[in-house]
Amino acid sequence: MTALTDGRHVAVLGSGAWGTALAQSLASTGVKVKLWSRSESHAQAMAQERVNTRYLPNVHLHEGITSTHDLAQSVMGVDAVVLVAPSHGTRAMLEQLAPVLPAHVPLVSATKGIENGSLMFIDELVRDVLGDEVRARFAVLSGPSFAAELARSLPTCVAIASENHELCTRIQQLFRAPHLRTYASDDVAGVECGAALKNVIAIAAGAADGAGFGHNTRAALITRGLNEIARMAVARGGQHITLAGLAGMGDLILTCTGDLSRNRTVGFELGKGRKLADILASLGHVAEGVKTTKSAYDLSLKLGVDMPITTETYRVLYEDKPVQEAVRDLMARELGREF
Repeated sequence: MTALTDGRHVAVLGSGAWGTALAQSLASTGVKVKLWSRSESHAQAMAQERVNTRYLPNVHLHEGITSTHDLAQSVMGVDAVVLVAPSHGTRAMLEQLAPVLPAHVPLVSATKGIENGSLMFIDELVRDVLGDEVRARFAVLSGPSFAAELARSLPTCVAIASENHELCTRIQQLFRAPHLRTYASDDVAGVECGAALKNVIAIAAGAADGAGFGHNTRAALITRGLNEIARMAVARGGQHITLAGLAGMGDLILTCTGDLSRNRTVGFELGKGRKLADILASLGHVAEGVKTTKSAYDLSLKLGVDMPITTETYRVLYEDKPVQEAVRDLMARELGREF
């Protein structure tokens, strides 16, 4: 496996807000970053203006960041590759990446989602396209981290998960910064579940807020939503305890309550009665939870995992069910034990 050298070089594939924030954080510690954009005009604009006007307009790009549209050039000679494309675009990006990816280079996924159709989480998708041998050089980064705050170097903590303990330790060190603390995990499945499914619960929590329900309702949705995420994680071979940490409870609380959360915003506007198509058209950014809700719902049926909040969120998004009716039906479910 390629060692992370003193003069570290990293490719960040995906130039949205999250990819740019990670690039900014890495560059602040002396890492040379190649920030890849699928849009040539976007890459050129960042190179000329030294700002990602569309996604992080108030952040001047660090001098250690080079933007590019050339995928082969972006991964040439790097010590690690960070995957930050939206989940629905990850397969196409990986298929482009496969013939140019240097052998044995570590891959770090910072994408949060489940592919529609295949119902694969990102770790499964990476193995499906690049082969099972990548398992030993694959890691996941997730945790409570709004892009705009990380880009401003505000104190943030995330989890790094890998089945390869040595790799996990090295990726921890790579991303470590005065403002970014990293914690190790070996539970890729659990961290992936927390990363993807918290967006679904955030839509539900936002919808309840938008519809005028109170703090009690939000707390109930967050807590019972965490239970659903943990059940799915265990069904995938993950660990309950992982969801009590940064990639579970931490990310869920942030996304369900923070005003910078795009998924909460989608839910909030739905709760106010706006149509989904209109909300997404005005958002300007990807809200991963909308597509993930469908995948999570389909996967819950496939695996036989009871996920009532996810089910009702799916019905609100895809069957136009009123939010008030969805909350009423959740409250009317048969009583049972908490755990």
